[in-house]
Amino acid sequence: MSLDAQIATFRQAYETLRAEISKVIVGHESIVNGTMISLMAGGHVLLEGVPGLGKTLLVKTLAQALDLTFNRIQFTPDLMPADILGTNLVVENVNGRREFQFQHGPIFANLVLADEINRATPKTQSAMLEAMQEKSVTAGGQIRKLSEPFFVLATQNPIDQEGTYPLPEAQLDRFFFKLVVGYPSGAELAEVLARTTEGRTVEIGRVMDHETLIAMQKLARQVPVASHVKDYAVRLVLATHPKTETAAAVTNQYLRFGSSPRGAQTLVLGAKVLALTKGRFNVSFEDLEEILLPALRHRLIVNFEAEAEGITTEHVLSEIQKAVPRDAEMARV
Repeated sequence: MSLDAQIATFRQAYETLRAEISKVIVGHESIVNGTMISLMAGGHVLLEGVPGLGKTLLVKTLAQALDLTFNRIQFTPDLMPADILGTNLVVENVNGRREFQFQHGPIFANLVLADEINRATPKTQSAMLEAMQEKSVTAGGQIRKLSEPFFVLATQNPIDQEGTYPLPEAQLDRFFFKLVVGYPSGAELAEVLARTTEGRTVEIGRVMDHETLIAMQKLARQVPVASHVKDYAVRLVLATHPKTETAAAVTNQYLRFGSSPRGAQTLVLGAKVLALTKGRFNVSFEDLEEILLPALRHRLIVNFEAEAEGITTEHVLSEIQKAVPRDAEMARV
């Protein structure tokens, strides 16, 4: 298959999946696109928003449209790591002898919905770290690989709500994107009411299998990135590191810590997928800038001054984008 045909096939599969999701999800185009881009890049997604905005519904709809195994984990304060990963049970074999047998937990699926992940204790949240990064689970003294593809789509309510636990920075860094779900517009809310209060039923078909998804992921990684575009991604990430030569003025003023190298990886890989969705086999400056917020907003830690003034990481990233020129020669002036 020619390169043009592969790009056309990618776009067609992407648009078909998005159209299937739109049968249920009203509006939230940037959230749907961000979630799909993460899937095509092989990354996990954190959806944050107040209750009732459709975060869980989006993930469940996506699971219905994908021909993948799916499990939902409802995170609660009494949830234990073994409830997620699995545990060894004593069972009787065919010879009548007792032996240990591993009972797989709900993490063993292609698509895992971690619903209200910030309602579990830090001990339980940490059980997700190995699975999200290494795509394996250590339980009962053995390392067990998770099946490919593997995605965690997590939802959380804002941290300041009662009965929640902030996710540790190490776990936040393992999420490819953090997408902030906002309130619907008046027209969108009216459409939600029409769909949910008038007895309408919608059938979601399975429009993509795991072979197609893996092929799309492989194609995305083959998209070339020009050296000057890659250099721009590097300079954007370096500008988030406070008290360094490359730090932007707003960084030194409002940040305690900047992005890890995973932020740079996310910028480039996310931009590759975005370019394919637009029918291009090259990454532009605009692609990187469009990916900047969801890729880095959860990887920055603000200082006390920022908290006191109500400065968010989104504001800091917006100012960094303005401060970092696209042209590397201008950056040296």
